[in-house]
Amino acid sequence: MRTILAAVSVTVLWMSSNTTLAAGGQPRVELGERLDCGVIARPMGEGKVYIGWRLLRSDAEGAAFNVVRRVEDGQPVRLNEQPIRRTTDFVDNAVPKGKRCVWSVVPITAEGEGTAADSPRLDPGTPARQYVSIKLQGDYTFQKVGIADLDGDARYDFVIKQPNANIDPYEKYWKPSPDTYKLEAYRSNGEFLWRYDLGWSIERGIWYSPYVVYDLDGDGKAEVALKTGEGDPRDEDGRVQTGPEHLTILDGLTGKPITQIAWPPRELFKDTHRPYNYASRNQLGIAYLDGETPHLIVERGTYNVIVVIAYGLRDGKLDEVWRWDNRTLGREYQGQGSHWMHAADVDADGKQEVVIGSAVIDHDGTALWTTGLGHPDHCYVGDIDPARPGLEIYYGMETRQKERDGMCLVDAATGRILWGHEGFTRHVHGRGLCSDIDGRHPGWECYSADTDERKHFAWSRLRTCKGEVISEENLGGFGPLAAYWDADLQREIVDRGSVFDYRGPTLLEPIEGKAVVAVADVLGDWREELIVTDPGELRIYTTATPAEDRRVCLMQDPIYRTDVAHAAMGYWKVPMLSYDPASPKDR
Repeated sequence: MRTILAAVSVTVLWMSSNTTLAAGGQPRVELGERLDCGVIARPMGEGKVYIGWRLLRSDAEGAAFNVVRRVEDGQPVRLNEQPIRRTTDFVDNAVPKGKRCVWSVVPITAEGEGTAADSPRLDPGTPARQYVSIKLQGDYTFQKVGIADLDGDARYDFVIKQPNANIDPYEKYWKPSPDTYKLEAYRSNGEFLWRYDLGWSIERGIWYSPYVVYDLDGDGKAEVALKTGEGDPRDEDGRVQTGPEHLTILDGLTGKPITQIAWPPRELFKDTHRPYNYASRNQLGIAYLDGETPHLIVERGTYNVIVVIAYGLRDGKLDEVWRWDNRTLGREYQGQGSHWMHAADVDADGKQEVVIGSAVIDHDGTALWTTGLGHPDHCYVGDIDPARPGLEIYYGMETRQKERDGMCLVDAATGRILWGHEGFTRHVHGRGLCSDIDGRHPGWECYSADTDERKHFAWSRLRTCKGEVISEENLGGFGPLAAYWDADLQREIVDRGSVFDYRGPTLLEPIEGKAVVAVADVLGDWREELIVTDPGELRIYTTATPAEDRRVCLMQDPIYRTDVAHAAMGYWKVPMLSYDPASPKDR
């Protein structure tokens, strides 16, 4: 076993200790994010409209709903004969032609009907298409999207980073930035709110420009946390190696700065052999370190030195909670960072830990464990093997593994390797995939691909959660995306401009747009949406396949919600869950 457990003393400056208990007495992370029903109405053609809405954790067990249609200024008419309990969707098969319509979802309570939630209005001639369109302020595409409620109306809004361009700090890939990044905020109804220019102090690459959008102070409105600088500190060749660096908090509704604090300094990397490259690796994340309060996680470094700082936003100020520095630890903690971070309660104490890659930091800022395997190109955290208690982490290792474990599953509480690829791996590359895509096997399947000496695709493996090889086929190169799209409990593959079942039929084709930027459950029932960038447009693709059952909105799962928040920075992966929807124990 290659796991190394460790604990170091840190000074905890601010921390709440309250936790709540889930069913069975187990502590559970509480998100506290307020959501409405998220009602959608999608034309299906032939006079049919699909209506979907969220089931919330706060809804009563056995909650039922009515669906009401209002035509023009007429009286609302209930469409369902019996209260809807089995799903949270409905198909209206007799929509009047040439009429403006709105559908309302009305919860049924013990006292009668509750407050109705309305769909967006459908006007005559609305095309039968499976996406909602938000028009941007120019004919550009965007690279990242932050998803959160900016205005307190319990609906998800969007903060994009444009344009969709990336420069890597590694000297073989680096080039001067031709322009600057801009953040832009849009309401759920498409209204443009503000633009923030990151300026020449932030080079135009993912690693220079992390941001996350989240309600950090609990007032019901999200803030935007980002890395900023000052002025134009570029060297003659275009690199930025000097000048102030800040962690800045913007008001999500106005884009105005609230507060800022110094970013971990470049000087930490002055003794490394590529100080510019290594110092340019920056990340931001969200973690519920006390089980109920979102904390901001700032990370600098990936391949050698790594410094992580946790902050809380209180009364408009950033308070440091703890600081973790791998220079105070052994060699096995050096260079264990990934291209993304996760927040998950790996030890079941009701408080989230920070998974930086091949190492995990406990909720109190102490080192919990490391595999010592080095830098993973992809890392997934969730209930991958539902037959085991607790969570697991699946790794695809960029760091060369001479004999084994270049693709491996570990116990999330201890880092103990449960199974691993036996044999040499050169550079397991890209996003890989960890999702339940094959209903023949319990749990979530794990896919990774290795490279040849030219860094091209060499070979791949798709495994069950127990490590059994299912297939050696090329499944989307170095990793496709996946989304819950149809009515079953497996995710579908999202690749090559379409959505299709693994070894099954195509369900959506084509996905019109330049790129899928995020997968998240932002509208309708528990199935996921695809957020797509196209010149001048943000498109939200959503399923119109009638459901077979109902489930609580995925965004109310703590691992899933923080994974979605992290999609605005780093090389994002599809979000994971703290439970397995297809497992009998989680139904």
